[in-house]
Amino acid sequence: MEKSDLKSLTEQQIEAEFVRMGQPKFRARQVYRWLHQKQVSTFAEMTDLPTPLRGQLDEKFYINTIRIKKRLVSSIDGTVKYLYELRDGNCVEAVRMQYKHGASLCISTQVGCRMGCRFCASTLAGWVRNLTASEMLDEVYTAQQDLRGRISNVVLMGIGEPLDNFDNVMAFLEILSSREGINLSLRHVSLSTCGLVDGIRALAEKKLQLTLSVSLHAPNDSIRSQSMPVNQRYNMDDLLDACRDYFEQTGRRISFEYALIAGVNDAPAHAEELASRLSGMGAHVNLIPVNPVAETGYRRGKRAGIEAFQAQLERLGVNATIRRELGTDIAAACGQLRRQDTETA
Repeated sequence: MEKSDLKSLTEQQIEAEFVRMGQPKFRARQVYRWLHQKQVSTFAEMTDLPTPLRGQLDEKFYINTIRIKKRLVSSIDGTVKYLYELRDGNCVEAVRMQYKHGASLCISTQVGCRMGCRFCASTLAGWVRNLTASEMLDEVYTAQQDLRGRISNVVLMGIGEPLDNFDNVMAFLEILSSREGINLSLRHVSLSTCGLVDGIRALAEKKLQLTLSVSLHAPNDSIRSQSMPVNQRYNMDDLLDACRDYFEQTGRRISFEYALIAGVNDAPAHAEELASRLSGMGAHVNLIPVNPVAETGYRRGKRAGIEAFQAQLERLGVNATIRRELGTDIAAACGQLRRQDTETA
């Protein structure tokens, strides 16, 4: 019999499994705490469970674990990049960044990505599979063990498109924020999407208190379609309509990611068009000087031009910041993560 992934189940799902096994419901909470508070890797470690029950669980389920295959530390800012090896031998990357408010971890949600954004290294080797809820949780748990401290913020902005792995991501968020787990408030979680409109609308219905970040990267359909194939499926009007509806349903302000690419989307006219598009949305624009990825050929403009773009947005009534760059010397910055064990991974 093929074993099931116990760590990916919510507390209610584990409880239902225990009822089917003829076990009392309180055992489910015990097991859930062992998995997510104490983060054990074997059923033998669940010492307050009867020995026969531990044996039953071992026959029916497995406890997922991942390992750090490679760990790189930036000599510039101390950012840590992990190459995680999964149970099946696939690899993904995560990045731990230190801020005054605590440690933030950028995690992957898929092995590879099928969105095809031209400026992103994560999509170059293609999509392999979705990550399970337990694998995403283990990215966090393993980083905490390495840090010997708590991850205070989680960003779903690594390899993969979170809304392309909707069900597993929703289970991950429920378990991550559970009081019987590590109890990380979703107000400390950011989810980034390239603009899957159906996913944004489904997420809005959940009314979660996370921060939604939308990768916009262009002021119009013509430019966006050149670098983001998703725009051919959901154009900017459809996307921004979904974003407005999301804000109305959740009350949560949306952050728009905008990678500034020299000669492509960084002219004053682009800032004016972008501001017009976002007018009245109360939006925040996170400007990202595009990071080097050898295969793309994209380059960033001069710092003065980037700051001028920000200032113009501000003058036009759009709140805008320039993202602080972390981990560029270890290819850990935005758009640089890969699913393969390369010399820079």
